[in-house]
Amino acid sequence: MHGLIRRRFWPKPSSSPFQPLNGYRTQSPIPILGPDLPDIWDSRNAPPLLFHRRLPSPATDVAGDSVAKVIDGKSIAEGLRSEIAEEVRKMRHSTGNVPGLAVIMVGKRRDSESYVRFKTMACREVGINSHLVQLPEDCVDDEVVRVVSKFNLDPSVHGILVQLPLPQHMMEEKILSAISLEKDVDGFHPMNMGNLALMGRDPLFIPCAAMACIELLLRSDVEIMGKRAVVIGRSKVVGLPTSLLLQDPSCEYGYRLTGDVCYEEALEVASAITPVPGGVGPVTIAMLLSNTLDSAKRAYGFN
Repeated sequence: MHGLIRRRFWPKPSSSPFQPLNGYRTQSPIPILGPDLPDIWDSRNAPPLLFHRRLPSPATDVAGDSVAKVIDGKSIAEGLRSEIAEEVRKMRHSTGNVPGLAVIMVGKRRDSESYVRFKTMACREVGINSHLVQLPEDCVDDEVVRVVSKFNLDPSVHGILVQLPLPQHMMEEKILSAISLEKDVDGFHPMNMGNLALMGRDPLFIPCAAMACIELLLRSDVEIMGKRAVVIGRSKVVGLPTSLLLQDPSCEYGYRLTGDVCYEEALEVASAITPVPGGVGPVTIAMLLSNTLDSAKRAYGFN
């Protein structure tokens, strides 16, 4: 399957920006990291993770000043969606089936509504069936769990996504734990998160935003090994899983809560930067589609 994204595998050097992901592996175990991480976590003694590609020298303008490389997430995501659509087409032709993604949203947060709209539009573009269930803000945990359980039993649904954040009165872990491990395409099930933290284990899915961050770097020929990486934020959505994917004994990296970056100023000092919008977000959605496709392939025995 040329060009298809595969979880936990990253690309080898190639002249093509879109290629099969391979070459990633993890080794010895480390302690599971929880919500009580210190603001600064020094992991220079973390176990090895294989990201071995050469970083080009920083670009310079005619005056010799450094100029940041702008990583075009929108363009990368378009290429990924095209690859995924081709794989979905092959699956339909071979098995008569297509992947299915169920999205459950509680309440009417405007940002969540926008994210869900983008996800369902992307599903439609690549040929993945999407199902949206909207529940009222004041519903209880068990109502959400009942909807999750229904989709767990539906053979036409291969991925289940509970849109986060949930209302404050809800028990997020209880709800996410109810999702079938084989359909946890967001990668937030405690088993998937735990297996990601324990190097050498095999999570079925990696959280999409974290996978998108690494994907953007590698598809832009940015070498990770040996760099000092600072992860801004420590949530399980982005910060924690991204730090786990970045770990390498020659990297220095940590956590520190801060505000947004001053984009124009960062352009003058960074080697590479992603814009907002058009950076990590579109690739995160592409990773969600890829995870859903992987789940359907397992269900239908399609390789």
